[in-house]
Amino acid sequence: MLEIERKYLLKSMEWKYECIQSVTNIQQAYLFEDKDKSLRIRIRSQEAFLTIKMGQGLARNEYEYAITLEDAEEMMVKANLRCLEKTRYVILHKNNLWEIDVFHGKHNGLILAEIELSSIDEEVELPTWIGEEVTQNPAYLNVQLFKNL
Repeated sequence: MLEIERKYLLKSMEWKYECIQSVTNIQQAYLFEDKDKSLRIRIRSQEAFLTIKMGQGLARNEYEYAITLEDAEEMMVKANLRCLEKTRYVILHKNNLWEIDVFHGKHNGLILAEIELSSIDEEVELPTWIGEEVTQNPAYLNVQLFKNL
């Protein structure tokens, strides 16, 4: 499945005044990564997933599979993986769902906003709290943040 998303830094905390749809704590670790593909374990509340991502930039192929929470935790322990930890807020702004990731631990203070699009050329009215776009900056990929734990 093709995932098309844009990623942004924030210039204010005004997003907190938007309509919050959900709040989820996320732990994720990577079993494998190179410049254009990765295999991720993600625990989202009491659910767990294996995700394969392939490609770079705005549009990447993503395949996600549910696994048991026990399997995810066991893989993380047996592979001796550190976890990237964040809280994800899903908010509704002008009929668009935005994911706001507030990072913890070593990346405490980093907050990123993402929006998934239906096409590469889809136009979206950006909220006033959106700052610099970092979609093409590999430093802000979750896999890169994980490598820098």
